[in-house]
Amino acid sequence: MNKRIAFIGGGNMASAIIGGLIGQGLSHSHIDVVEPFSEAQEKLKSVYGIVAQAKPAAFLARADMVIWAVKPQTFKEAALQVRPHTQNALHLSVAAGIRSDSIGRWLGTERVVRAMPNTPALIGKGISGLFARAPVTSADRDWVNQVMATTGQFLWFDAEEKLDAVTALSGSGPAYVFYFMEAMTTAGTEMGLTREQAYQLTVATFVGASELARSASEPPKVLRQRVTSKGGTTFAAISSMEDSDLQAEFINAIYAARQRSQELGDEFGSA
Repeated sequence: MNKRIAFIGGGNMASAIIGGLIGQGLSHSHIDVVEPFSEAQEKLKSVYGIVAQAKPAAFLARADMVIWAVKPQTFKEAALQVRPHTQNALHLSVAAGIRSDSIGRWLGTERVVRAMPNTPALIGKGISGLFARAPVTSADRDWVNQVMATTGQFLWFDAEEKLDAVTALSGSGPAYVFYFMEAMTTAGTEMGLTREQAYQLTVATFVGASELARSASEPPKVLRQRVTSKGGTTFAAISSMEDSDLQAEFINAIYAARQRSQELGDEFGSA
């Protein structure tokens, strides 16, 4: 943990990784951040003691790794500004959609790793999909493992196109959970519970069911069937969902997310 890391973008995901790295023992003095927005700069200074720079400059040349936490639509412009200073660095991108060949072309290097994390990374409970271009060494991968472990779990994939599925499934997945939590909380309040009561019951149910799924040897279908007695309350709810073909619609929604991930790569990854 004595190497230097530079972040391009200092928002929530970058902050999550920075917090994890400092927790692992990396000194804040070994971290550089390029962040143009004053609010994010103030947060980095107050929370981590890091003075972010508004623009890329020669100080980036000291970075052993550059972590890209920028929006897809601003990646190319930022990369072209950073390129003169980071030819020898390992590059790790957490930007959605932007493919590694585009990143490598803009930066003039093939030492590029793509990561697709999700927002539970903010509390160290995320899961990320990872893909490395061929010139990335095993030592590089080990370092990426160490960095991404600060955000939670991770999986390596041998084909980059699988990251579009990762984006659709786990990258966007927390929003699906929150969407169903909204619906359950609303239903509870409509049935006479206070919003606080309905929300507490909803959150505890998701946490408990997730822990049960993680610890069980059976697949979710079997776990569901165990609590779905024919003619019972759960049966009535599941039957209503099946009448509406909710599962098929939900699967279609995940495909739509994957398609948008592919479109982002096409839209913002041009030469």
